[in-house]
Amino acid sequence: MANGSGTGPTRRASDRGRYGRLNRERVLAAALDLVDREGLSALSMRRLGSELGVEAMALYRYAASKDALLDGLVEALYLELEERLEAEPGPGAADAAAWRAKLHRIARTTYDICLAHPEAVPLLATRMLAVPLARRPLAALRDHERVLTLLREAGLDDVRASAVFRAFTAWLLGYVSVELQPMVDNPDEQEPAFRLGLHRMPSQELPRLRETAAALAERGGPEGLAAGLDALLDRFLAEE
Repeated sequence: MANGSGTGPTRRASDRGRYGRLNRERVLAAALDLVDREGLSALSMRRLGSELGVEAMALYRYAASKDALLDGLVEALYLELEERLEAEPGPGAADAAAWRAKLHRIARTTYDICLAHPEAVPLLATRMLAVPLARRPLAALRDHERVLTLLREAGLDDVRASAVFRAFTAWLLGYVSVELQPMVDNPDEQEPAFRLGLHRMPSQELPRLRETAAALAERGGPEGLAAGLDALLDRFLAEE
């Protein structure tokens, strides 16, 4: 039982910080902002509590562990996806090809969010590898549902829809991961070869990679994402 001064072992940490009383949305937004600025390695309950002006113990009401906090960051990314999709007008339902246009819109919006939060993007792979389907954040599951619904609208049965869903997810997350790979070795160097660090690559063993490095360093952008998605969909639809 806590003593009269409120300093006993059962004292409950206050969740009223410098931005007012906490809620889950505020905690996750602050965590994402911290990761955006300083990377995943900077994220801890203690550091996040300091950012919010509360004791670290107060945060356990909103994330029971560090892993739960990481899952919360995944949730925050998918919630941002939902908000953007709801805010932007999409193709009309009467359009026979609306499902395909909507799928492109999901891919492009996810791409934009990932480029806005590059430090958090690895969690879209690592946490999905660690968390079973039913235990993923509800916002992530709603995204899965959204994509599968569009594929069923396209007339695909469960088997083919699941195959396209896996291919869509692999292409989207794989493309984003490649886009975000660091390529520049020395950003202060003006000469392209030294900027990319080509002198570090043995020319006899890696001639093609050295020749192509400058092109690889250029992002494919949303155009490349869309072209690959169209090729993927055309491939599966051709099997009908």
